Amino acid sequence: LLEKMADVSLKEAALIVGVVAACYWNSLFCGFVFDDVSAILDNKDLHPSTPLKNLFQNDFWGTPMSEERSHKSYRPLTVLTFRLNYLFSELNAVSYHFLNLVFHVVVCIVFLKVCKLFLDNRSSIVASLLFAVHPIHTEAVTGVVGRAELLSSIFFLAAFLSYTKSKGPDNTIVWTPIAVTVFLVAVATLCKEQGITVVGICCVYEVFIAQGYTFPALLDTAVQILRGKGSIPFSMLQTLLKLIVLMFSTLLLVVVRVQVIQSQLPVFTRFDNPAAVSPSPARQLTFNYLLPVNAWLLLNPSELCCDWTMGTIPLVESLLDVRNVATLTFFCFLGSLMVFSLRYPGDSSKTVLMALCLIVLPFIPASNLFFPVGFVVAERVLYVPSMGFCILVAHGWKKLSNKSVLRKISWVCLAAVLFTHALKTLHRNWDWESEYTLFMSALKVNKNNAKLWNNVGHALENEKNFERALQFFIQATQVQPDDIGAHMNVGRTYKNLNKTKEAEESYMIAKSLMPQIIPGKKYAARVAPNHLNVYINLANLIRANESRLEEADQLYRQAISMRPDFKQAYISRGELLLKMNKPLKAKEAYLRALELDRTNADLWYNLAIVYIELKDPTEALKNFNRALELNPTHKLALFNSALLMQESGDARLRPEAKQRLLHYVKEEPQDSNGYFNLGMLAMDDKKDMEAEAWMKKAIRLQPNFRSALFNLALLYSQTGKELMALPVLEDLLRYYPDHTKGLILKGDILMNQKKDIVGAKMCFEKILELDPNNVQGKHNLCVVYFEERDLIKAEKCLVETLALAPHEEYIQRHLNIVRSKIASLGAMEQSSLPSDGTAATEAKKNSFQNLKEANSEKTTTQSTVANKEHSKNKKPTEKSSVDKETPKKSTKEIKDIEKKRVAALKRLEEIERILNGE
Repeated sequence: LLEKMADVSLKEAALIVGVVAACYWNSLFCGFVFDDVSAILDNKDLHPSTPLKNLFQNDFWGTPMSEERSHKSYRPLTVLTFRLNYLFSELNAVSYHFLNLVFHVVVCIVFLKVCKLFLDNRSSIVASLLFAVHPIHTEAVTGVVGRAELLSSIFFLAAFLSYTKSKGPDNTIVWTPIAVTVFLVAVATLCKEQGITVVGICCVYEVFIAQGYTFPALLDTAVQILRGKGSIPFSMLQTLLKLIVLMFSTLLLVVVRVQVIQSQLPVFTRFDNPAAVSPSPARQLTFNYLLPVNAWLLLNPSELCCDWTMGTIPLVESLLDVRNVATLTFFCFLGSLMVFSLRYPGDSSKTVLMALCLIVLPFIPASNLFFPVGFVVAERVLYVPSMGFCILVAHGWKKLSNKSVLRKISWVCLAAVLFTHALKTLHRNWDWESEYTLFMSALKVNKNNAKLWNNVGHALENEKNFERALQFFIQATQVQPDDIGAHMNVGRTYKNLNKTKEAEESYMIAKSLMPQIIPGKKYAARVAPNHLNVYINLANLIRANESRLEEADQLYRQAISMRPDFKQAYISRGELLLKMNKPLKAKEAYLRALELDRTNADLWYNLAIVYIELKDPTEALKNFNRALELNPTHKLALFNSALLMQESGDARLRPEAKQRLLHYVKEEPQDSNGYFNLGMLAMDDKKDMEAEAWMKKAIRLQPNFRSALFNLALLYSQTGKELMALPVLEDLLRYYPDHTKGLILKGDILMNQKKDIVGAKMCFEKILELDPNNVQGKHNLCVVYFEERDLIKAEKCLVETLALAPHEEYIQRHLNIVRSKIASLGAMEQSSLPSDGTAATEAKKNSFQNLKEANSEKTTTQSTVANKEHSKNKKPTEKSSVDKETPKKSTKEIKDIEKKRVAALKRLEEIERILNGE
C-alpha cells in the first residue's frame, strides 16, 4: 500500500514540469555570475585536455586538495556534469542553466514521491508545488554552482526512498535496498558534503516510523532492560543491526572524506564569517541567532541577498541584545514540535518528525554550531531543509482545509502563497542575469556588506568603467575600513586610471593592515591567500621606476616569507629578476614555482624566456615544447618557439616552425606578426610566391607594418620585380619617412632600373640629412655624382666617405678610379667610365653592398619582431604579469651569425646575376 501511494502519476509529473518551467524559464537568459566565475570560467578541470583524474584530486573550484588555499569542498561528480556541459557547448551559459532547471524538476518529482510516504495525495502535491516555486531556491537553481545542491538532493532523496524498502514481511531485513542506500549516500556526498546527513534521516525513520516506537516507549524499554526485568526484543535487535550497518558505512565515508581533505580544515577569514573568530559569548549568541534568521528566510523570502558575509548581520555581543528574543522563540517553537513528534504516536506526529529531520539534519553542516564555515548565511544551503518546511506547511494546510469553516480561506491562502512565491521567483531570476544586476539587487537589501560594494565595483571594472568602479570600491573601504581587499581594489583602479601616486597610497594602506612578519610563522590561518597579493600588486606598481627595483624585490621576498608556497610571488619575482638582468636568479624562482605546480604551461613558457636570456636556445626550445605538451594551444609558446626554430638557421626545424606558426595564426587570425613570420620562413625556403602572399596578408591586417613592407619590397627586388617594389617602398616611406634602408633600396632601384638619377639623389640626400655619417648613403650619393659626370664632386665625396670608413676597400677602389679619370681628362675628352666597365662594375657592387645591408635588416627584423612579440603578446595567462614587462632582448645573440652572413651573401650573388643579365 505504501509503495502504491508513493507512485507519481504522469499528470502530477506534468504539472510539476509546467510550474517549474513557468517559474524558471527566464533563468536561461542569465550568464555566469558570482561563484560561477571560479567554478566554471576559471576552472581548468572542465576542459577536455585536463585528465579526468584531476576531478578527483582537486576541489570544487579546480584547486588541488593538498593546497592550503583549497576550500576543501570535494564535489567531483558535480564538476563532472559541468565538464559534460563544456564538452557539448563549451561556455554557453544557456546549456548550464537548462540542465540546472532539469535537475530541479527531477528533485521536485522525487520529493513528491517522498511526500506521499507521509502525507495524503493532495497535501503531497501542495508540498511539492510549494517546494517548486519557493524563491529561496533561485540561488541553487539559477546560480550554476547551485547544481551541487540539486544533484546531492536527487541522490539524497533516492537513498532515503531506497532505505524505506529495507523492511520485509514480518519485520525481516532486506539487505539489497540497504546496500543501494549506502551507495547512493556515497554518490550524494560526492555531489555535495551534506548528502551524508541522509543517514541520520534513515535512522530516525527506522526507529520511529518503520518500527513505530515513541520516545517514551524506547525510554521505558531501556529502563526495563537496565533493571534486568526484560530482554531486548528480537525486532529491536534487528533494528540495531540495521543502524549499526548504516553508522559503520557512514563512519567509513567520513574517514575517506577526512583523508581527502588531508585532515585540514579550510582557511577562512573574519571577513567571510566574523562570528567564527569572535570571543564568547558573542560567537555562541550570533551563531544561535542565525538559526531564526534562516527560518525567517523560509517563512518570508521577500528580501533575498546573494552574499550574507562580513557586516551583513551584526554580531550579537550581549545577552541584553533584543535579537536574543528571536533565538529564544525559535528554540521554543522547535522544541514544542520535537516533543509532539517524539512523544505521541500517530500519523501526524510521524509527519512532523520527518519534516523536522529534513529541516534540521541537512542544515547541521552549515549551521556553524560544530565547525565554522565560510559564510554567515547562504540561501542555497536551505534547498534541502526547505523540503521539511514545505511538508510542515502542507501538513498544517491539510489540518485547516479539513475544517469546514476554514476550508475556503485555506484554499485562498494557498493559492496566494503559490502565486506570490512563483512571481517572486520569476522576478528574482532576473537579478542573476549579470554580476552587476545581482550585486545591485543585494545592495538594496543590505548596504553594510563591503563585499557587495566591492563586487559591484568588479562588475563595472570588467566593463572598463573605472571611474564608477572606483566610487564603489571607495564606499567599500568606508563600510569596512579594515578590509584589505577593498583597499587593494582601490589601488588597482587608480593604477588603471594612471594615477600611480594614489594607487601606491592605497596599496600601502592595505599593506599596513596585514599582520607583522614573525620569522618562522606561517600565516595561512590568519591571512587570506589573495590578501598576500597586496605585496605583488605594490611591487608590480613600483618596479616601473628603475630606481626602485630592489624595493620591489624585497616585497616579493616578503610575500614568500609569509607563505613559502605562494606560487604567484615566485612568478612575479622571476619576471623582476629578468628585468634586473639576473637571469640565473630568475631561473631559480621559476624552478621553485615549478616545484609547486609542474602542470602549469605558463611557467614552462616563462622558464624558456629565461633560457633565451641565458643564451641557451636548446633548453629554451625544450621548455617551449613542455609548455605545448601541457597546452597545445599556448599561443605565446607556439609563436616564440617557431621564431627560435627559425632563427636557429637549422633547415630541419623549418617545417615544424611553419606548423607552429600556422597553428598560431589559426588561434590569432588577426595578428599580422604570425603571417609576417610565415613570410620570412618562406623567403628562407626560397618560396617566393608563398612569401609574397604571407607578407601581403600581414600588410592587409596592419597597413603600417614596417618590417613587412620593407621585406616585401626586398623580396620583389631579389626576384627581378624591382618596379613592383617601388609602390611598396612608397607606402613604407609614407609611414616611416626616416627608414634609412628603405631609402637606400628605393634609391638603388631608381638609379639602376628607372635611371632616375634625380630621384635616387633625393633618397640619398635624405639619408644624409637624417644621419650625416651613414656610409652607405654617402657612398651611393658619390656614385650619383659620378653618374652626373661631376668628377670633382665625386672625388671630394669619396674622400669624405673614406674618412668615415677607412677600412672599406671598395670605397678606396672607387676613389682611385675617379682620380685616374680626372687625371686622364687632361689628356683627352672623356666623361664616361672606361670601356672595360670597371667603375660600372664597382658601382653595381656598391649597390649590392646596399642590398646586403638591406638583407641584414631582413635578418635583424626577425629578432626585432620576436622581441616586439615578447613585450606585446605576453599576457598574464596565470593571473600574473610575468611576461608583460620582460625586457626587450637581442635574439641575434643566439643566432649563428656566420650562417646568416653566408645566406645574405648568396642572395646578393643571385641579385648580381639578375642585374648583370639585364
